[in-house]
Amino acid sequence: MLAFTLVAAVTAATTGALTFREARTGVLQQSQDAVIQQLRAQVGRLAPDVVFPPGQGEVGRLAADVARADPSGSWRVLVTYGDLSATSVQGDPFQELTPALRGSVESSMATVFQRVAVGDRTALVVGMSVTFAEPPAKGVYASGIHVFLTVPQTTERAYVDALVSAAERAAVPALTLAVLLALLAARGVLRPVRALRRATRSIAEGHLDTRLAVDGSDELADLSHTFNETAAALEKSVAELRGLEARARRFAADVSHELRTPLAAMSAVTDVLDEDAAGLDPDTATAVRLISEETVKLARLVDDLMEISRFDAGAAVPHLDEIDLAESLRRTLDARAWTGLVDADLPAPAALRGLVDPRRLDVVVANLVGNALRHGARPVALRLYEAGEAGGARVAVIEVLDSGPGIPDDVLPYVFERFYKSDAARTRTEGSGLGLAITAENVRVHGGTVRAANRPEGGAVFTVRLPLPADEPPREDQW
Repeated sequence: MLAFTLVAAVTAATTGALTFREARTGVLQQSQDAVIQQLRAQVGRLAPDVVFPPGQGEVGRLAADVARADPSGSWRVLVTYGDLSATSVQGDPFQELTPALRGSVESSMATVFQRVAVGDRTALVVGMSVTFAEPPAKGVYASGIHVFLTVPQTTERAYVDALVSAAERAAVPALTLAVLLALLAARGVLRPVRALRRATRSIAEGHLDTRLAVDGSDELADLSHTFNETAAALEKSVAELRGLEARARRFAADVSHELRTPLAAMSAVTDVLDEDAAGLDPDTATAVRLISEETVKLARLVDDLMEISRFDAGAAVPHLDEIDLAESLRRTLDARAWTGLVDADLPAPAALRGLVDPRRLDVVVANLVGNALRHGARPVALRLYEAGEAGGARVAVIEVLDSGPGIPDDVLPYVFERFYKSDAARTRTEGSGLGLAITAENVRVHGGTVRAANRPEGGAVFTVRLPLPADEPPREDQW
């Protein structure tokens, strides 16, 4: 739009300027030719009656007679002969006459002219020599009489001003029309571009069935057609991927469900074998204990797979209840006999309450503390406190810290991925590789966040931030 408008403005200005220049030149040329022709005719008519050599009176009479050639009385004439000079207007200084023009008239017999600006006025000054013909030789010689004429160009200036006004009046509508045409052209080009932008945004938002209307056969129509083909191919590919993903989730869920029944029977058998292991020979007892441990691990893996399948299927709905968060964390430690192994820094009873799913919060804390005890080093600390965020929001912060070697920097971005294990991060691999992934999913369904990092003094720290109800004002003793 700006470029189009600029080109239109420059074109209109250039065209107007050229037209003005040509018209101005034509007006001035016509006026100049008419004045020179009229002056020559008048001087040619009066010259034969001039007494030669002329006196002062004769010079003055010639000036007055030449001036009378203009009916409007706008001519002012100066006649010189040697040291004699006279003007058609008494006392006229004839200031428009320049030394250059006077010198040109005195040095040649040609008629010369010059446009002179005096103040805010412009005048045409014409100078010529009065010549006589010499019959015997049929030649022409200068008489020494010089006639100078000045004519104000008021009428010509009015014509020029009228041309400027006309050019301005014509340029404004032309420029307006150019801008309107630019708007129409830009609209015609930008309408399909805007439609393409909206369609692209709709595709990005997940509406893969978005298509563009294809009109015409220009480049934009080709682009719209290509976009539709791309969107159709993308929709087909995503549909196939979603189908594969759904079948994979259903397969994992079905397998986990089918394994629960035989695992329950195996667990019952291993429990009986564990009770009788003391009466068996050492090799058999070791084998029985190994089978029992692996059965427990397999049962835990099946439970984790079932939990992950519920998250993938969108069936993991939290059952929220307002509870004492510190008391919930204490029960998690007591239920697993971790009270003596973990340094708990918790608020006083009923000091910090939150709207959470107690079972899922228990899973989050148990997974993080168990991970710190297995893969870190003591002392392991559990902290709970309230913090504020931008906008006045309140969050409950749960931190689990250990004093182990920490997590390698190349492992940190992947610790919450499913089945991810690193020999550098985990010295043992009893876990299923799903504990931290389940933790992240449980935190997410609460609208919170979980983050893993390394402490400057050594060891890893896992930080969980859970939103708190907004209607309860923060207590001063918690800060």
